[in-house]
Amino acid sequence: MFEEIARCAETPTLIINKGTIRQKYQEFFDKFAGAKIYYALKANPHPEIVKLLQDCGCGFEISSQGELELLLGLKIPSGKIISGNPVKELSSIKLAHTRGVELFVFDSYAELEKLSQAASGSKVCVRLAVSNEGSEWPLSKKFGVEIEEAVELLVNAKELGLMPYGIAFHVGSQCTYAEAWAKAIEKSRVVWELAEDRGVRLHLLNVGGGFPIKYIKPVPSIAEIARVTMDSVRKNFPKDIELVVTPGRALVGEAGTLVTTVIAKAARDGEKWLYLNVGVFNGLMETIGGIKYPLATAENHPKTSEGKDKISKWTLAGPSCDSFDVISTKVELPEMDIGDRIYIMSAGAYTTAYASQFDGFPIPRTYFVD
Repeated sequence: MFEEIARCAETPTLIINKGTIRQKYQEFFDKFAGAKIYYALKANPHPEIVKLLQDCGCGFEISSQGELELLLGLKIPSGKIISGNPVKELSSIKLAHTRGVELFVFDSYAELEKLSQAASGSKVCVRLAVSNEGSEWPLSKKFGVEIEEAVELLVNAKELGLMPYGIAFHVGSQCTYAEAWAKAIEKSRVVWELAEDRGVRLHLLNVGGGFPIKYIKPVPSIAEIARVTMDSVRKNFPKDIELVVTPGRALVGEAGTLVTTVIAKAARDGEKWLYLNVGVFNGLMETIGGIKYPLATAENHPKTSEGKDKISKWTLAGPSCDSFDVISTKVELPEMDIGDRIYIMSAGAYTTAYASQFDGFPIPRTYFVD
């Protein structure tokens, strides 16, 4: 099935392997024993992925009203949904509260005011700023507060009629430093203890996402990160703690292969250029942040066939008329012709989710295989 779609489907096309997603979910379920797993929907909100993970028993973390409406439209129970974005529109809070979402993340006094107004009595978790060391996409500058402010926010939440319930953090996307989770957990313990001294008893720790997948460079396994994380939780928190994990990329990233076609080629200042019908704007936005995808051709993709010699170094660019649309430089590929297909692996996350139709070029169509 994969081979047929890869060779025959109109490109650009994203092929998602359902079996890989099931396998990844089971790995999180097993290695983070006892934790509740919530898929970070932003990674890839395709309805088929939602249905698949729902069947596995997974919950969902949302960031917006649009994501909430998608889940509600797919009959996901509100008890399986948490609101993880510390920045929310008032209308989004009202709808989530009205439809039964009980847990919200926040990191400012302004957000507390909105929550007290639109979701009185809800459970709230403060977002703690933690080191994003080893992360390809650091997040801490935009979100999170330090220890003292976190404690004051939790106390204030109680005074406003909310239920201060826990602590959330995020070590940054595609984090390759397993100890980052342990350090963040140790910092969370300080908030937990200081809050208890102020009369606020917490129950939940959300260790976020950020789990890395295999691109070009080696990364720690989910098992290794889970071992470090669970050891630190056991060392720093009571046995009855509610533990939440919110993977996104790690559940769907390696399940996806983006199939694209060479639409033009050129030689410029001694460099060889290949132009593909997918680029930064319609599927490969993460390349601007440094993500480098594994590539293969139809001749050497592990699921099609083998062979092809002469390797050259190419600059890969997308199809738009914007010079910003450069995917990668010094990429090693065989000699390519117009019409040849290139496979971009580990492309299941943040590809179609980020994509636009800038310049009139299409968002890749998604196919699913088992």
